[in-house]
Amino acid sequence: MLNSTLPAQGDLEASLSLYQLLDPEVLANPYPLFHRIRSADPVHWDVFLHSWVVTRYDDVIRVLRTFSADRTPTPEQLSSMGLEQLSPIAALMVKQMLFMDAPMHTRIRSLASFAFTPSRVTVLRDRIVRVADQLLARVLDAGEMDVIAQFASPLPAIITASMLGVPEEDHEQLKAWSASFAEMLGNFQHNPDRIPGILKTVEDMTAYFRDRIREQKRSPREGLVHSLLTAEVNGDKLTEEEVVANCIITMVGGQETTTNLIGNGVLMLLRHPRELERLRSDRALLPSAVEELLRYDSPSQHTARIAPSNQMIGDKEIRAGQAVIAVMAAANRDPDRFPDPDRLDLGRTDNRHLAFGWASHFCFGAPLARLEGQIAFERLVQLPNLHLQPTPLSWRSNLGLRGLTALPVAFGRLASLPRFESYKN
Repeated sequence: MLNSTLPAQGDLEASLSLYQLLDPEVLANPYPLFHRIRSADPVHWDVFLHSWVVTRYDDVIRVLRTFSADRTPTPEQLSSMGLEQLSPIAALMVKQMLFMDAPMHTRIRSLASFAFTPSRVTVLRDRIVRVADQLLARVLDAGEMDVIAQFASPLPAIITASMLGVPEEDHEQLKAWSASFAEMLGNFQHNPDRIPGILKTVEDMTAYFRDRIREQKRSPREGLVHSLLTAEVNGDKLTEEEVVANCIITMVGGQETTTNLIGNGVLMLLRHPRELERLRSDRALLPSAVEELLRYDSPSQHTARIAPSNQMIGDKEIRAGQAVIAVMAAANRDPDRFPDPDRLDLGRTDNRHLAFGWASHFCFGAPLARLEGQIAFERLVQLPNLHLQPTPLSWRSNLGLRGLTALPVAFGRLASLPRFESYKN
């Protein structure tokens, strides 16, 4: 466990450590750090994190494909380390597919996929359009808004509630829980001050979804909760504890990635006005624009794995059981994979980025996140004279899930938004 004290600066080890992300200036723009690591030591032993850090595209893919995601200590292991207070968190996480390998991961993922059928995504598409327009209608007269608080945060929160099959009016509470849980998922430093809040979040989320399960049993409604309760493959069904745990991780993933995609994407478009105008004049670019924004400033920056055996990556031997941090955001700007990687190009082709992961743990909610992003940008770029307000930007203190705390913008007055046409049947 680590505290949040930044190591002494000046030597090579410190300059190549991901611990540098604790510096707000580095967190605001981590890409020079990632470039430095990838150039100087692409398979780097981070002495401050006691972990390997890989930053090249091919190496990151190898880690995501073949290394173990089963990295969460069990409650019993935490107790043996004198960390019994964290046991409720571990008891939840060990049942989440994000932290599992096959065959358990395959089993839960196959059951969860029933909630993301093409027909269900089609229903959600129409709901995304209506919610996006309702949110924007509230700010048209004002000519200004905080993109995060008034659009990028509530849009996926409402859609996630709909996807789960829980009351949409609960979306603000779901978002608060999601942000709290994500702080733990995205950070590699141990902050004892946050433990009581995380424990309360886990307790409240668990109670909430147990209540929703009871309601579903009395009066079923379409959504992930119902799908997880009723889905069956070869006679196998999930336990109630597994349903609760995987509703929670899907809820968090469904909100955090999309909020950050929209917020980061709007900021990048405003910082690249030529690309913004290019998108305004050619809406056919929307799908490739979303992919490029995901690559250029990835909402999910890195993830951890465990080496399943002794093996070589590059010229470094990684021993069985050692932790490896795969930096997808660095891989997404690897010049050996992406020509001119630090240039935003909304029409970029051959854009197989790693923002949603790779292989068996590729985000199964990616089609929904992409659709939300496409609809969000289609609507936002129609705001005339969209520009940043002259206030400093602040990034969330989440080292792995990159996003802004606020994004104040202003725009010209618009009586109403044009009809939405891009995704109508």
